[in-house]
Amino acid sequence: MLYVIVNPTAGNGKAAKTGKKIEAELIKRNIEHEIHYTEFKGNATDLARDAVKRGFKTVVSVGGDGTSYETVCGLKDSDVALAIIPAGTGNDFIRALGIPKNYKKALDVALTKPARSVDCGIVNGRMFLNACGTGFDITVLDYAQKARKYVKGPLTYLYGVIKTVFNFSPTCVKVTVDGETVFDGDILVIAISNGPYYGGGIKIAPNAAPDDGLFDITIVRPIGSSAKMVTYLPGLVGGKVLTFKETTALKAKKVTVESKGMRFNIDGEIIQTDVAELELVTDRLKMHY
Repeated sequence: MLYVIVNPTAGNGKAAKTGKKIEAELIKRNIEHEIHYTEFKGNATDLARDAVKRGFKTVVSVGGDGTSYETVCGLKDSDVALAIIPAGTGNDFIRALGIPKNYKKALDVALTKPARSVDCGIVNGRMFLNACGTGFDITVLDYAQKARKYVKGPLTYLYGVIKTVFNFSPTCVKVTVDGETVFDGDILVIAISNGPYYGGGIKIAPNAAPDDGLFDITIVRPIGSSAKMVTYLPGLVGGKVLTFKETTALKAKKVTVESKGMRFNIDGEIIQTDVAELELVTDRLKMHY
């Protein structure tokens, strides 16, 4: 029996429509299920905990990366498997796992593929799936959120990137990797990645894989003027970030990022903290993929 969680606001309402289609498909296939629509931010976590408490074996998240993140937080320390049907704006983690974008094909994966372990991260005690970080991406998310009133899909992130190029100030951070300080200074961005993509398809960590037991850490120092940053955009979007002379790339299991009053991105959700402590774990989550 499936426990389906739908975030009706994800993808500018796309997830609500997808949820109805999935419900019809499950009825058509005579598959037992419950379908629940989130009503407020964080509700997917509550619903996932309900599924765990009631003994469900699989929870299906219908939405974007933020919905999957909330759902995973509710599955912490359980044996309940996660399946994802993409219906959000970014859908970055599904790219790493090879989950189809088509809802029927993604549902087939949930129903036919056996659940298997996938790497995930823990940041300040909370689980996450895809990527965390601070710097450039925070401002991109701010502008992308505003753009969702006017445009849909990855275009919101592209708009955010372009606006950020002309309105960004570097962030000063201290980065400790596996107990050793590796950076202390201004950055354009730092991304701690389990999967290669973030920001609606930007390949920020080209070598990241959610089954290798390590985070990929990408640190990009300030590039310079807005005009110079514009020349870097094709390389950033095209997955060439590791070729930038301003980039440092590392792999590790534990990472600490420190910055006073830092705004920190966790799978598209932003928190404020002075210290973000991250650890990659290999045995906390199973997924259908």
